[in-house]
Amino acid sequence: MSPDLAKPFINATKHVLSATAALEVVAGPPYVKKDKIACGCVSALIGITGDKKGTFCISFDKNTAVHIVRHMLGDAIEDVVQDVQDAMGEITNMISGHARVGMVSMGLKLQGSTPSVIMGDNHSISYRASAQAIAIPFSCQAGKFTLEFCFD
Repeated sequence: MSPDLAKPFINATKHVLSATAALEVVAGPPYVKKDKIACGCVSALIGITGDKKGTFCISFDKNTAVHIVRHMLGDAIEDVVQDVQDAMGEITNMISGHARVGMVSMGLKLQGSTPSVIMGDNHSISYRASAQAIAIPFSCQAGKFTLEFCFD
């Protein structure tokens, strides 16, 4: 898998979280993920089809997820679990969409499924590809999260 595929995901993540939650995020160096254990306790996954098939996922730690939701909704959080699930799914959908637009310039046309959100400590991520996932750690004033993608 080409390391250039990480660039659209990094750019999309910075853009979406800046626009939706006023967060300045910093990407760490991408690495090959050796296992399927999520890097956080809230993960949103999107299946990818088109020129490549695979999975896109973002895993947030609890504090980061709640911080992002509070910035998106103000203090209007009524049901923390439901609001976090909805917001993380929507954030992941927006990042995936922006990244897929960025991949068009690389000659790739991709479509994304509706996001699925998994919550809980030490949950695993099922990838729709046989290749190993690329993980990109991010940090911001809200905390840490990890973006992962895997394509055949």
